[in-house]
Order: sequence, then structure tokens, then C-alpha cells
Amino acid sequence: MADYAVSANRLELLQIADAVAREKSIDKSVVLHAMEEAVQKAAKARYGQENEITAEIDPRTGETRLQRLLLVVDKVENDATEISLVEAQRRNPAASLGDQIAESLPPIEFGRIAAQNAKQVIVQKVRDAERDRMYAEFKDRIGEIVHGAVKRVEYGNVIVDLGRGEGIIRRDESLPREMFRPGDRVRAYVYDVRREQRGPQIFLSRTHPEFMARLFGQEVPEIYDGVVEVVSVARDPGSRAKIAVRSKEGSIDPVGACVGMRGSRVQAVVNELQGEKIDIIQWTPDVASFVVNALAPAEVSKVVLDEEAERIEVVVPDEQLSLAIGRRGQNVRLASQLTGWDIDIMTEAEESERRQKEFALRTELFVEALDVDETLAQLLASEGFAEVEEVAYVDPREISSIEGLDEQTAEELQSRAREYLERRAAELDARRIELGVLDELKEIEGLSPAMLVALGEADIKSIEDLAGCATDDLVGWVERKAGGAVKHAGALSDLEVSTDEANDLIMRARVAAGWIEPPADEEDADAGETEVVEEEES
Repeated sequence: MADYAVSANRLELLQIADAVAREKSIDKSVVLHAMEEAVQKAAKARYGQENEITAEIDPRTGETRLQRLLLVVDKVENDATEISLVEAQRRNPAASLGDQIAESLPPIEFGRIAAQNAKQVIVQKVRDAERDRMYAEFKDRIGEIVHGAVKRVEYGNVIVDLGRGEGIIRRDESLPREMFRPGDRVRAYVYDVRREQRGPQIFLSRTHPEFMARLFGQEVPEIYDGVVEVVSVARDPGSRAKIAVRSKEGSIDPVGACVGMRGSRVQAVVNELQGEKIDIIQWTPDVASFVVNALAPAEVSKVVLDEEAERIEVVVPDEQLSLAIGRRGQNVRLASQLTGWDIDIMTEAEESERRQKEFALRTELFVEALDVDETLAQLLASEGFAEVEEVAYVDPREISSIEGLDEQTAEELQSRAREYLERRAAELDARRIELGVLDELKEIEGLSPAMLVALGEADIKSIEDLAGCATDDLVGWVERKAGGAVKHAGALSDLEVSTDEANDLIMRARVAAGWIEPPADEEDADAGETEVVEEEES
């Protein structure tokens, strides 16, 4: 009867291990190993923690074997873990120093506390194995759309059962006003999978721009086949979105392919995104045209590109201004995200006023610098000359080609421009010396006389002073307070120096001061210049 009971218990043990393995989709050996650890922990509690005890469960019969391991030594110092060579050879004649002797222990009866501890060990080990399996399965699925059923909702976070895993849609990754109940089916984008000790490991999103791109890939066969490509996506989740597409074959209209017959394809995506309005825009390599398309449905009169700053000015009719900007700036913000360019919008009236103001300032500058009448100054300004430097160093033929001007006039204008620049440079240099700015700063490449004066007024008078500056000290910074943003000016704020230019100036100063080594590419360039000079001399 006793044997029968033991056999039943062994059989039950294997059945439990098999059931847990199938339920959690993990290997049965992992469950058995967890059980072995639980038995081992209980045995140590029963026989003493100082003992080296191992537990083994036979995966075929379910038989549990407990053993105490003893190290064979010359002199026994700890009876719990060591055994003398003589005693060991009495049990096993082949035993030698350094070997381990296994001593069988009688099976233990699990009390309430031991059973509880064993359960905790098994549950934890199974949970860890399950998490490892989930991570291994989903780590290569980042960027995919997955389907699942809502398991539960915790504080706005939606836990999704993915079949062989469990993901989470955080509150900020859900669409606004979107409500889920347990059992609801949901589609989401896997944007991150990372190994965590506790909590979720698979992170899902319904607001990610790529989620919309993937949805179009599922609804539009041309995108799936690679004939039509989604170039970029900009979203204001739950409200509005813009998507730029292009065709790799001239015969296929990318916008029409995404819209579908009577708008069926785009409508399927809109329905999935809870009514989010989608503008489908054709991508073009011409930036100006792309920006104009991105600002749809607003009409654009004129665009002016600043490629260095990646900024574009867009002029729209007065009645189109609110449409171009959109509600709370939504339209222009999405267009900027879609194109990757900063977009400034102004009306035709504002642009005309600004143009007139710039024209008046240029005219005044030329009148003062070149000592000419207003008519001639206006003529130069209308031909696109903005600075005295342009007049001084441009090809004389560009000036003489202006209607009403000849070569002699062009030479005279250039002569006056150069005299003005020399006079201005002398004034700035005198001011620099007056401020106490050292001559060594003049050697820093990129520093103009006006910059040197501005640095002196900011008490930056030596290479060490400039080398010790931060970028904000030169270009200024914005401090955000409760009442709004406060802008602090830098030493070179009035001279329109960019952040990159300021960084370059500071780095050159630090190299000159000996604080850092010059970059490798600069050293190579200097070496190349030296070689060229030597070749010329030879």
C-alpha cells in the first residue's frame, strides 16, 4: 500500500510538471529543475544550511533522490561538508583527496512552511523561464504589428495577451479617448522589447508614427510589394496625421494607391485609428515642392529656402493664413515633422512689409558707406546686393551690367566700398584695443573684427577666456519659468552666429590654448598643405 502511494505521488509530480510546462509554454526540464531547487531548499532547512545537499528528480519515474556531498580531506574541520580520507575509502575504496562522496539522505516530509517555500521557489523559477521565453520570442519582432486580446486595464495601461506573451500599451501610447475592456481585440505596434526583472517586457504603441505606416502596408498591396514606399509619417495621435509616399514606378499613382477605390483603403486605416484624419502627400525630391504639398490644404504663394539652417519661409495669401497654420498650429507642425524642415509662415502683407523694411535698410547702408545718392543705392539694393562686402569684392562686370552703370562707375563704387571696409575695420580694431582684447585672439580662424569687439564687451579678452566659454555664453540661452520663457543674450547674439559656429570657435581656442589635441582630420589637412608647399618649392 505504501509503495502504491509513493508511485501515485511520483506520477502526480510528473503530471504537474507536464501541465505547468504546457500551460506556460516552457520546457518541462525547466519545471523539474525548479522542483529540484524547491526540494533542495526544504532539505537544507531540515538538515541544516551548512550541508551541501543536492536533489534530483528522475524525469521518467518521478523518483526524488536526496544526497549530501562531502569533500575528501586529510584533516576534517567541518563535519557537515568534509570527510576524512580513511572514512571515505571505507565507503569507496577508490576515493582520493579532493573527491566528493555522495551520501544518501532519507526523503523528507513537507510541512506547511516547507511546502509554502517550495511553492514560491517553483513559481518564481517558472515565471523567470516564462519571461526569458517571451523575450527570446519577441526581441526580433520590433517594428511589427501584433494582434491580441485585452487581458486587463491598470491605471490606464492596457495589458494585452499576445498568445505566447504579454505586452503593455502605456497610457501615453494609447489614442486619446480610446477605451478598452477585457476581451477586446486590439492591434498595436511593437516599438521596444527589453529584458526586465519585473513588470512588462514587450512595449506596444498605437500612437507611434510607424504604426500608421505598417497599417498602410497591410491595407495597400503596392506598399507590401515595395512598389510604393512610405517616406515619412507625422502624427498628432487621435486627431490628424500626414503621410508622405512615393512610387518606384512611374505608371503607379502613390496617392491613389493609398486612397483606394472610393477611399476604402485609407478609410480602413482611419477606422483603426479611431477617426484620425489622414492627409496623403506625394513625396518629391524638390524640397520647396514637398513643403508646399505638406502644407495642404493651404495654398502657398512663395517659398524661400535657407539650406544651411534647414529653414524655409512660406508666404501664403492673407485669407489662407489660419488654414496653413491649422488649429493650435497643428498643420504647420505636422508639415515640419513630415519634411524635417523648420517652417516659418507669413502673409503676403507681412512679407511685403518686411521686404520693404530690408530694402530701406540696405539703401540707407549704401548711401552712408558708398557716399552715393538714394537712387543709386536703391538700384544696388534692388539688384540683390545686401552687404558692402558684396559690392567691394564682386566681379566688376556684375555692377557694370546694371542698367545705367558703366565700368568706370563700377570701379569707383568698388573703390569706395573697400575704403569704407578698411575704415570700419580700423575703427573696430581701435575699439578692440581699447577694450583690452589681446592680439592672440585675432589668430583664431573665424573671428571677425566685429566679433572681437563683441567678445571684448563681454569681458572675453584672451584665448583662455574664449576656451573657457560654453556655447550658451556666446549664442545665448532660454530659461523657462512659470510665467514663460526668458531669453538671455550671449556675447555674439547680435551677430547671428549659429551654435555650430560657436562650438567651432571654442574648440579652436582650446586647441590654441593647448587644452586639447587638434582633431585628426585637421592634422591630416595641415600635413597635406605642408606637402603641397614643399612640392611647389622644389
